[in-house]
Amino acid sequence: MSGPLKQGDGARDELFAERLERIGDFDFGERTAAVFDDMLERSVPMYSEIQRMVGELVADVAQSGDEIYDLGCSTCNTFIEIDAHLPKEVCLRFVGLDNSEQMLNTARRKMDAVKLRHHCEFRLADLNQAIEISNARVVIMTLTLQFVRPMRREALLRTIYEGMAHNGLFVIVEKVLGEHSTFNRLFIKHYYEMKKRCGYSELEIAQKRDALENVLIPYRYSENVALLRDVGFNQIDTFFKWYNFCGMVAIK
Repeated sequence: MSGPLKQGDGARDELFAERLERIGDFDFGERTAAVFDDMLERSVPMYSEIQRMVGELVADVAQSGDEIYDLGCSTCNTFIEIDAHLPKEVCLRFVGLDNSEQMLNTARRKMDAVKLRHHCEFRLADLNQAIEISNARVVIMTLTLQFVRPMRREALLRTIYEGMAHNGLFVIVEKVLGEHSTFNRLFIKHYYEMKKRCGYSELEIAQKRDALENVLIPYRYSENVALLRDVGFNQIDTFFKWYNFCGMVAIK
């Protein structure tokens, strides 16, 4: 086993530390890729624990030769975490899709650095467009569906469902809205408090929120479950919940 990747080895996330005259839409380009691991660790509650749980769930079902897809793989922390939980005799085929070449370049460097023993294929792909998935034992979307345009989400999930093997596992982690406006307000308040504890200033929080406003569009938990059922998933459960973040798992 290569062991889980230590987080925080890259540059510190200070993308929004200085006041910006104009705040454009958030993107996953070179500047973001350079600090993305630190951003995830400090912006996503219990990020390392979520990754560990995903690794365990995948290891529960994966067998040698299986194809494991990560849609929106970014810097590929998930593949490394999965490997840490697999028996050494199990060898998989990892397929990572992302729409940022800079993220994929970082992922490739990581794979080389940890000498991951599995076959890894990286594809530059826009999830808002048609993608190809075939015979997938596991498909993972960690904080990715929320960035897909709402009008494209059902079609993407249907492609995932149809491209999965029988009894395939779908693991999805999302930022979600509260089911009621009161809960939503409280959850967001506590989320921003967490970000402050992790060293982000009020200016950073506000500017990033503005940058994400038209890019990250979360659904309620119930809406995500309804989408999964609509495309064919019947066995659905929750494996993680922290205020406005949720991890769901479904079986085809």
